[in-house]
Amino acid sequence: MASQKFFNELRSLKVKEVPQHVKPYLSFGFIKKSVEKGLENYRVKYIETNSADPVYHICFGGLIFSYLVALPEERRHLAHQQQHGGGH
Repeated sequence: MASQKFFNELRSLKVKEVPQHVKPYLSFGFIKKSVEKGLENYRVKYIETNSADPVYHICFGGLIFSYLVALPEERRHLAHQQQHGGGH
């Protein structure tokens, strides 16, 4: 796993060496290359094999996204209801 390798590399560094080690990973070019590689791997794994999984990914991803977008408003409603004593 890439993250495990990254954290093992960080453990071997001194504190003053960490910013110089992390800086290349936060560059725009590295992030862009990583996203492109991830999308290419996704295309090869799911799209080229005519799998139905992308449909599920979109459905469940949309469900989770809409829930997370609505969550702050629902929490405000709950706090308001608890503050003013209750139900209907």
